[in-house]
Amino acid sequence: MDISLIIFPGTNRDNDMENAIEKVSGKKPNRIWHKDTQLGSPDLIILPGGFSYGDYLRCGAMAAHSPIMQDVIKHAEKGTPLLGVCNGFQMLVETHILPGALLRNKTLKFICKQSYLKIQSNANLFTSQFKKNDIIRVPSAHGEGNYFASEDDIKLMEDNDQIVFKYCNDNGIIDQDANANGSVGNIAGITNKRKTILGMMPHPEDCVLEHQITKTQQHIQTGHALLKNAIESLSH
Repeated sequence: MDISLIIFPGTNRDNDMENAIEKVSGKKPNRIWHKDTQLGSPDLIILPGGFSYGDYLRCGAMAAHSPIMQDVIKHAEKGTPLLGVCNGFQMLVETHILPGALLRNKTLKFICKQSYLKIQSNANLFTSQFKKNDIIRVPSAHGEGNYFASEDDIKLMEDNDQIVFKYCNDNGIIDQDANANGSVGNIAGITNKRKTILGMMPHPEDCVLEHQITKTQQHIQTGHALLKNAIESLSH
């Protein structure tokens, strides 16, 4: 399996993602620098988290115009699976690969905490082995994770089963208390219409290795299950 991990100046979650992918797949991803122009023929493309280009202009705005992104967009249009996490999700909306925008958190403060996510859709390769309403626990770490989209876009995503995750509490209740960044409808992750591309704010790569999961969390599904689901779906 050929997995491309795209690295930008300011990316800082690439090592975490590389270690997570190696853990679940048994193979390291190919590290692709932002100035490269060709990806080859990857089975999966990953845009990891961080602060690409120092988050100047808007988060992900400058990275969206990097040389490598032209080939990323071409692969996305062809249907190559693509995962964007945190800053990667911001790049996906900046390139209009995914709808909406990611704004400053409602508190105007950086959030670093565990998040509970409720599965809204399993009609994609990333959550196909989950049941709807399953709950996973994944760390969040962002300052601009407040997802916004127009009412029309939200309606289209609901009709097309594109909303994958919503923030909830540990009992699965979706409410504003569980919505730390203020995202419309508690949305934490979405796909494109073809369901080949997933953008999400929380970091599944940060709860894969043994030292990242406490004994009290071992009964809870985490990012390990999510990334393993994606790898197994691509292997079939």
